[in-house]
Amino acid sequence: MTVALREAASNLLPIFSVLGKKAFVTGGSRGIGRACALTLAAAGADVAIGSSAAGVESAESVCREIRELGRRAEAYACDVGTRGAVKTMCARVTEEFETIDILVNNAGVTRDGLFRKMDREAWDTVINTNLNSVFEITQNFIEPMAARGWGRVINISSIVGQIGNFGQANYAAAKAGLIGLTKTLAREYARKGVTVNAIAPGFVKTRMLDGVPDKALQSVLDITPVGRLGEPMEIGASVLYLASPSASFVTGHVLDVNGGMAM
Repeated sequence: MTVALREAASNLLPIFSVLGKKAFVTGGSRGIGRACALTLAAAGADVAIGSSAAGVESAESVCREIRELGRRAEAYACDVGTRGAVKTMCARVTEEFETIDILVNNAGVTRDGLFRKMDREAWDTVINTNLNSVFEITQNFIEPMAARGWGRVINISSIVGQIGNFGQANYAAAKAGLIGLTKTLAREYARKGVTVNAIAPGFVKTRMLDGVPDKALQSVLDITPVGRLGEPMEIGASVLYLASPSASFVTGHVLDVNGGMAM
């Protein structure tokens, strides 16, 4: 094969490397966030890890794993549901990493309960952490991405934001809000080199399922065509695809990773 033919062939191959890029993953100390951070690092990115104060030790452990891969990693503890704390965290990330090319908004909490019994504190905690924080964090990083002409914003929504779930009115509202925000920002920034997408995981093996009764989990498995729970790394792989050069023509999309539970 001639050099020209080899070069033409290489241009047709997908590129999943994010070598030289800098990523910020909120809620990156455990579960899906940890998987996203490690997957991006394995593909070449330096990674800033956001976590709650309670997750600092776990976040530092993820940082050590990333450094073993030869990439830079730093941890930032913050209650993303508190506006002033978010501003301070973003300023620290910007000071130490200078630029963020890939933003993964993953931080989230649950405060489940029947709607008729749900108090305003449970509502506000979930909305502030799962939705309002995404507004504030994204505002800090998306304009610099647009100014450089390249960026990726990936919001971790949920199947619950698409179909609802018994006892999760607050969580469903926040995750549905993320989908609307994703599509709007995709339209606003498409001509500026920034793609904005969402991932809607189904039920994945994370701490959020620890308190779910076995009977309820079996009900989930019964209505999931593949017959199992998802693995965090399967969400991480989806994030890598959307962050990669190969997904440059994908924006405003909600990628379902749910084993066929909702089609």
